[in-house]
Amino acid sequence: MSGPGTTEQRSPWPALWALVVGFFMILVDSTIVSVATPTLMEAFDTDVNGVLWVSSAYLLAYAVPLLVTGRLGDRFGPRPVYLTGLAVFTVASLWCGLSGELGLGLSGLIAARVVQGLGASLMTPQTMTVITRTFPAERRGTAMALWGATAGVATLAGPLLGGLLLDSLGWEWIFFVNLPVGVIGWVLAFRLVPRLATHSHRFDLLGVVLSGVGLFCLVFGLQEGQAYDWGTIWSWISVPLLIGVGIALLGLFIGWQARNRREPLVPLRLFGDRNFSLANVAITTMGFTITAMIFPFYIWAQSVRGLSPTQAALVMAPSSVLSFLLARYAGQLTDRVHPRILVGSGTVLLAAGLGLLTLAMTPTAPLWQALAAAAVLGVANPLIWGPLSTTATRNLPMADAGAGAGVYNTTRQLGAVLGSAAIAVLMQARITAHLGSGGPAGSPGGAGASGADLPPMVADGLSRALAESLYLPMGVILLGALAALFFERPRHLLRR
Repeated sequence: MSGPGTTEQRSPWPALWALVVGFFMILVDSTIVSVATPTLMEAFDTDVNGVLWVSSAYLLAYAVPLLVTGRLGDRFGPRPVYLTGLAVFTVASLWCGLSGELGLGLSGLIAARVVQGLGASLMTPQTMTVITRTFPAERRGTAMALWGATAGVATLAGPLLGGLLLDSLGWEWIFFVNLPVGVIGWVLAFRLVPRLATHSHRFDLLGVVLSGVGLFCLVFGLQEGQAYDWGTIWSWISVPLLIGVGIALLGLFIGWQARNRREPLVPLRLFGDRNFSLANVAITTMGFTITAMIFPFYIWAQSVRGLSPTQAALVMAPSSVLSFLLARYAGQLTDRVHPRILVGSGTVLLAAGLGLLTLAMTPTAPLWQALAAAAVLGVANPLIWGPLSTTATRNLPMADAGAGAGVYNTTRQLGAVLGSAAIAVLMQARITAHLGSGGPAGSPGGAGASGADLPPMVADGLSRALAESLYLPMGVILLGALAALFFERPRHLLRR
């Protein structure tokens, strides 16, 4: 072990709040661009597939390196890695916003988004690592609740913030807004985040290559499969081939990690802890569910009910507000109550909220029904995000905190990619079933007519199709509830 430990004994809370600023910003950027698709199509004179790459490039660059960037925090310390990532992210945000003025075109914006994603990938595992290494196990629940609430709120706040900025200032400001936030977040992290002890690691270069290429092939195939109709991408390269190669390489990666007696990128001993393994299963279902529910809802709100992007996001506002307000209390419960109870009840409640949302998604139902469903989701979220991340990291050895954070965030992102791919296919199938392949809004991305323009039969059919699509995330989150049933009682509760 080399390097200093924490420089001084002080409350870890200021450091956590400093990290939350940057963490919130990078998660908002995962969804904020989604509401700007029509605006970007007009600004860059391109089609929807071109603009989708603005989001896809960011998510790819964010998700693929997480296993490596988590380990970098163990090797060089989470503080310098986080600060580097935040600086990269902030500068790339300026590049994104200026891409139109500088004449860089859509390709310049996409390149900037790749750099943004790499910065985000450097940052995310470090936030979780700092919590694991600075909060004692018996008080970690409240801290992880804030971390988890940030993830939950940011996912839903992105479309709202994007809508407000688009309506008032223009598309450039969905990126420019990151500049003051990034600078403030960097200064706060520099001043408040402690220097933590580093651990000597040999970098597993073969593991890096296998995991990086494998994750890229898998994530790209799943994320872009719908755009290529799950067929040929170029010449002999197809979506099924990429997915198959990705799975094969990840299988080889796991085999190599088991055989590597020196310094594996992902120590498989982490999965010897039952709660870590189950928490990764559950967070995969959570990432899937939250991502999958967003698409049908926003298409329904804008295409059937004729709401603006900002108005549609406001319907989901109760979820974000309640998630944040209840995070502290959920965190206190996390340190006192068996995670089986919290995560189990939260996942079931989330499924119930989605059920209520399906009932509200009709052409004529009063909007208060959708608001009520969003409120139920807001109560459920803090019972899942924080308790899951706490349960995953509670028993991790400090030397493996970064590796564990990398694995956890990778599975969360994979769940989100799976949810995005699966819901696109299901929406297409249900829309075709109700409206036919040639009907209005015949594809998930093409639901462009407003509710006032849709004939009643079309509005009803589209509503049914989108509501039925929510049954998929409902079922997946119940798999998370099943995983939660097998959580063990945390060690700090056994000592009481």
